[in-house]
Order: sequence, then structure tokens, then C-alpha cells
Amino acid sequence: MKITRTFVPSLFTALNIFCGFLSIIYTSQEQFSIAAWIIILAAVFDSLDGIMARMTRSSSQFGVELDSLADVVSFGAAPSFMVYQVYLRTLGPWGILIAALPVVLGAIRLARFNVQLIGFDKDYFNGLPIPMQAITVCAFILEFGSDKISAGGLAGIELIILVVVLSLLMVSHVKYDTMPKLSKLQLKSHPYKFIIIFIALLVFVFSELFLDKNYLFLILILYVIFGLVKAAIIWIKKIFIKTEKEPVKAEKLSNIDI
Repeated sequence: MKITRTFVPSLFTALNIFCGFLSIIYTSQEQFSIAAWIIILAAVFDSLDGIMARMTRSSSQFGVELDSLADVVSFGAAPSFMVYQVYLRTLGPWGILIAALPVVLGAIRLARFNVQLIGFDKDYFNGLPIPMQAITVCAFILEFGSDKISAGGLAGIELIILVVVLSLLMVSHVKYDTMPKLSKLQLKSHPYKFIIIFIALLVFVFSELFLDKNYLFLILILYVIFGLVKAAIIWIKKIFIKTEKEPVKAEKLSNIDI
């Protein structure tokens, strides 16, 4: 069998799919913490397949399609099943509908991404990336604990809100910055992105090792909020520009002789 350059990134994509399947198994056994960490590991493999594709110069449409199929499993089906088993199964049919949002809207988001894809490098994502949605949900479960969430109360309500909002953001037109590529050109073009990522990693590692505290959920939710704030600022600027132009048009009309 001949091994081509596309084998390396495809191997990481296959590991991504395997992690999604493994997470579903652990969720069915009610080992939710392990299942959540496995989805986060799948996100690592999802990042590595893109890095390997660029390193080997083997980016292709096949890789894009395979990656999307993997993402539907690992970041759509796996977290949907997890939130259902953790809490939403207690809500009957409504729980099923809410739990289905990540996989259904995630699949729509991926299909839209593939249709709109021109080239393989983008400065931003149109809508929240599906891996970010999945690991944010996983981080929430790790932060508050499956036992506390399954007991209902405020934690259960917060999980419902989180799932609904993140799912809708995936199919929204809110722009989210992509992760910068490791290159001198990207370092010069987007230095602030590297600084923010470095600080986030430092906070996560330091808190995990020395404070016995996991700040992953806080870091991820700040990323989600930042995209919303930036979209709100752009929307407000458009309104101000529009209102500034309207009086000019009115003034021109008043100068016309009748």
C-alpha cells in the first residue's frame, strides 16, 4: 500500500472520530468527566490535522469533507448525547429537542462552512466553530460536576441556556477569530492573538497544576463573549454611519427647486 502525504493529516482526523466514538461509550457508562476530556482531546487532534496538512502541503477537498464528518461525530453527536445523559433526559421530549441542537445545528454550520470555503486559510469563522461549542459545554460539565448538574436547580438551567445559545451561535453570522498559524508572517500580522493565547494557556496550566482549579470554562466563555461584543460594536457603528448619511440626503432634497 502506498502512503501519500495526505495520510498524516487523515490519521489525526481518524483519531478525532475515534475520540468522539469513545466519548459516547464513556457517556453511556455515566463516566462524564472522562467523556468530556476525550472530546477536548478530539479538539486537539482536530487542530493537529490542520497543522499537519499545512506542514505536508496536503490540504485538499477530501480532507475538508473528512474533517467535517469527524466534527459531526466528535463535536455534534458526542456532546449532544452527553448533555442528554447528564441532565436533559429528565425533561422528556423537550430534553430530546434541546439535546439535539448541537448535532443538528452543528451539521448545518459545517455544511455552510464547506460551501463558503474558498482556499484553506481564513482570518475568521462565520459563526461559532463547532469544536469551540463542544469543548465549552464539556468545560461547563467539568467545572460544575455532573452530579450537581443532574440534581437540577440553577446548574441545570444554566446548562440548558448554554446549549441553546452556543448552538444558535454556530449558525449565526457572528464572526470569530481563527487561531493564528505558527509562522513569522502570522506573528507579525497578529501579535495580539499570540499574546492572548499564551496568557490563556499560562492561566490554564498554572491553575490546573498549582491552584487545583480549572479555568478552562472561563477562558472559553470569554472567547464566546468577545465575539458577541465585537459583533455588537460593528452593528452599532453601522447604525451610526447610516444615521449620519440620512441628514445629508435630506439636505440635498431640500435644495431642489420645485
